[in-house]
Amino acid sequence: MSELKNDRYLRALLRQPVDKTPVWVMRQAGRYLPEYREVRAKAGDFMTLCSTPDLACEVTLQPLRRFDLDAAIIFSDILTIPDAMGLGLHFVAGEGPKFTNVIKSTADIAKLGVPDMEDNLGYVMDAIRLTRREIDGKVPLIGFSGSPWTLACYMVEGGSSKDFAKVKGMLFDEPKQMHALLNVLADSVIAYLNAQIAAGAQSIMLFDTWGGALSTTNYQEFSLAYMQKIVAGLTREADGRKVPVTLFTKGGGQWLELMAATGVDAIGLDWTTDITTARKRVGDKVTLQGNMDPCVLYASADRVEQEVASVLAGFGPGETGHVFNLGHGIHPTIAPEKMERLVDSVHKLSEPYHA
Repeated sequence: MSELKNDRYLRALLRQPVDKTPVWVMRQAGRYLPEYREVRAKAGDFMTLCSTPDLACEVTLQPLRRFDLDAAIIFSDILTIPDAMGLGLHFVAGEGPKFTNVIKSTADIAKLGVPDMEDNLGYVMDAIRLTRREIDGKVPLIGFSGSPWTLACYMVEGGSSKDFAKVKGMLFDEPKQMHALLNVLADSVIAYLNAQIAAGAQSIMLFDTWGGALSTTNYQEFSLAYMQKIVAGLTREADGRKVPVTLFTKGGGQWLELMAATGVDAIGLDWTTDITTARKRVGDKVTLQGNMDPCVLYASADRVEQEVASVLAGFGPGETGHVFNLGHGIHPTIAPEKMERLVDSVHKLSEPYHA
């Protein structure tokens, strides 16, 4: 595979010196880009887009053609594992992901097994292999998965939820049942992410989208413990380089020290956590990723640049240890020019911090 021309993102994750703060954006290949919407219309539905490697590759590369980003993230969905387990993932307009088969009982959990990564999820690996060839070493490629707890939330609720009544009901009433579900999911995520690394993913991101819905005690037992198991089970070197791992628990700012102790290289921050305080709390243990509020991109371009400056100043001086990102995914109604201003501002304004 081609030699990596821009390794700024990987270097920052490993707390090595960089010339500028690297930047990428969650959901950077997505509905805010007109060219993405064209490919999505061609695909016909979201799962066809995800499961067709040449289309997934194309939308992964689209933002790189527009913006001076320091990383690409493979276009996929966090719910590919439950779908491969036979739950029947589909997307309903205005409602998001839904499962045809919902996990309700011990018997349902007993039927689940670790999917075959090339047979059941080979389309993800094919997309990664194709994208690595097409990206031609321009920037690193990120692979990812949802966390076991987050996957369990969707599998038990049958889709998105506001109160997590069913999955929390199982957690409180049938903890052994919940642990059985989380164990098979953790084993599946390990196999899935290692297959992505073997296919060419150069960094890994673990999205714990719903970890913040838990109490501290339950977060440690039902979310963090399984993410720690995953981190311990990952291949951490490929192509002669270390494969860095980033953990992002949305709403998890109170648990930074616990996350930093899992062995990850970086922690993602949402915008509700002050980055200055976060840096003081974790010291030099991990890199911090984040954490501009995505809604800033609805403001003027000048205001976007001001907020970029504020986040950079909040992290403060230092040669490394920061990857700039939004605190969650970019919204589909954001104007692409705002994204361009964001990326250019990060590079321009961060240079003095690395002099």
